[in-house]
Amino acid sequence: MQELMEEDELDRQLREAVPYIDDAGFSHRVLHSLPARPTPSRLRGVILMLVTVLATTLAYFVSGGGRFVNEAVARLSQLPATWLFGLMLAAGLIVGAVGLAAALSKEREPALISR
Repeated sequence: MQELMEEDELDRQLREAVPYIDDAGFSHRVLHSLPARPTPSRLRGVILMLVTVLATTLAYFVSGGGRFVNEAVARLSQLPATWLFGLMLAAGLIVGAVGLAAALSKEREPALISR
């Protein structure tokens, strides 16, 4: 945690130390001549949600009304407690490892500096 605070402080100091080079408004003109970012379309999100609901409903009916879930829970309930604990521990470790990998990969992405 202390390292992150030191890195933030160092980053702030480096940004403040950069001298501004007067370019007679060139940077301002270039930034304003760039096309605007496209706004996210709500239609795309609605279509994605509808397709997801449709696919989920179709999968539910094709699978026999989710009967396989009931059967899986019944089989799991017949396992010894030590096996259930082992399965939960393994699942927790896998989810934790995936989360840690995602966090580390996100940390390594270059930071975008906006002015």
